Amino acid sequence: MTEAATDARAHDEDFEDEFEDGPQQQQAPRLQRKTAPIVPSQNIAGRALVLVIAIMTFLSCLTLGAVTLVRDTASVWENQISREATIQIKPADGLDMEAALETAARIAGEFAGVSSTKIVDRAATARLLEPWLGSGLNIDELPVPRLVIVTIDQTSPPDFGAMRQAITPKVPTATLDDHRTWVDRLVAMARTTVTIGTGVLVLMLAATVLSVVFATRGAMAGNGHIIEVLHFVGAEANFIASEFRRHFLLTGMKGAAAGGVAAVFVFIIFSWWSSLNLATPEADQATALFGNFAIGVNGYLGVAVIVAVIGALTAATSHFTVVNYLGDIDVQHPERM
Repeated sequence: MTEAATDARAHDEDFEDEFEDGPQQQQAPRLQRKTAPIVPSQNIAGRALVLVIAIMTFLSCLTLGAVTLVRDTASVWENQISREATIQIKPADGLDMEAALETAARIAGEFAGVSSTKIVDRAATARLLEPWLGSGLNIDELPVPRLVIVTIDQTSPPDFGAMRQAITPKVPTATLDDHRTWVDRLVAMARTTVTIGTGVLVLMLAATVLSVVFATRGAMAGNGHIIEVLHFVGAEANFIASEFRRHFLLTGMKGAAAGGVAAVFVFIIFSWWSSLNLATPEADQATALFGNFAIGVNGYLGVAVIVAVIGALTAATSHFTVVNYLGDIDVQHPERM
């Protein structure tokens, strides 16, 4: 090998060494530079999305609380109604009302499954009619039916058909009401309310998902060139999607937590307000219909579940939206894959 060739080879080796060392030395200060996030942490669209998610979560929690309140109240009504039956005796010419009441109570008490019987006396009957007819009523001057309350054993209720057949010959004007019709209507109403509430809740969650899809598309449109460059130079779709997923998870949890806290605050205010008005007739009616406006532990756990579900849906929706977006890029530019 000549001297000139040897010098040329040595020069090439030195150039290769400089080429290999140069980029490494230049990359050191670049690694220390703080990189900007793919998704902007604060922008107008992000704040608007937090507000939308908070509103949707608030409405979802109110819906869940209303459904829980109606379901629990219906359960209480059903239990109370199913524990009692009523014998109603209408006045008639020549009927000894007090003797008829005693006879009906005695016959009903002889049946298996009947815990006790109680005759509603004159004073109690007058109090029942007082809201409509006023005070100072003389029950004997009015054709007012009298009642016998029959308390039954829920585990083994009596044969109401046989009880009717036993009472009617002795007291012809007596009718036995086991409240079966009211219970069936109550159960149907409760199930209908729960079904409607569940449907409204599903629609709200769907609206939240669509809002996240549009927000994710907007974020990708504002950073589309960065996403495409990262994708074309070899960044995996899962890496890019994880950046969006992390961002929208935080966004979703912020909005969901704000909406959930607001809903819990509303529930507490209603419960406190109802406890202050227990002595008024309006409060008595509201308590009879809806209890004390308390959703209980299950209701508050449901609020926490909704907050977690909305946060997870927000993150999952953004993830799949980004993956589909990058998949569309690969389809449009197959030569860069």
